[in-house]
Amino acid sequence: MKLSRPARRANLVVHVAASACWLGLTLGLLALGITANTTGSATTVEASVRAMKTFTDWLLLPLALLTLLTGLVLSLGTPWGLARHRWVYTKFWLTLATVTATVLALRPGVDTAVAAVSDGGSLPDPGDVLFGPIVSLSAYLFMTVISILKPWGLTRRGQKIRTATRKPVDVTAARRTA
Repeated sequence: MKLSRPARRANLVVHVAASACWLGLTLGLLALGITANTTGSATTVEASVRAMKTFTDWLLLPLALLTLLTGLVLSLGTPWGLARHRWVYTKFWLTLATVTATVLALRPGVDTAVAAVSDGGSLPDPGDVLFGPIVSLSAYLFMTVISILKPWGLTRRGQKIRTATRKPVDVTAARRTA
C-alpha cells in the first residue's frame, strides 16, 4: 500500500507536529519535576505536581498514540517500510517502549507524587517525577537524531527486498560498452 503524495505529506505534517508536541510536553514535565524537587515552597510543589498530573492525564497519552499511529502509517505507506531500514525499525520499537513506559511508569509515578503531596504536603519522590521525563526526553532526542541522519542502512529484510526488486544486469552488454 502506497500513500498518495497529499496523504503522505498530510500524515508527515501530523507526525512531526505530534512528535514535537510530545517532546515539548516531556520537556515541560521535566521542568515541573525539577521545580517540585528543588523548591522550598509547599504551594509550589503542589502546583507543580498537579500541573504534571493534568498534562499526563490529558495530553501525554493522546500525543504518544498519535505519534505512534502516524509513524506506523508513514512507514507502511512509503518506500521506507517498517522493517526495511534499521533506523525506522529502531524508532518504531523505541516509540512503542516509550508509550508503554508512559502508561506503566510515568503516569502512575505522577499520580503517586500527587497523592504524597496531597496527603502530607511532603516533597514527592524524585524518581516519581524526574526519572520518566528524563528517560523519555533522552529517547525522543535520540529518535530525532536518527530521523535526520538515517544511519545503519538496511535490515536483512530490506536487503532481501532490494535484491529481489533489482533488475538483472546483462554482463555481455556491459562488457561491450566498457
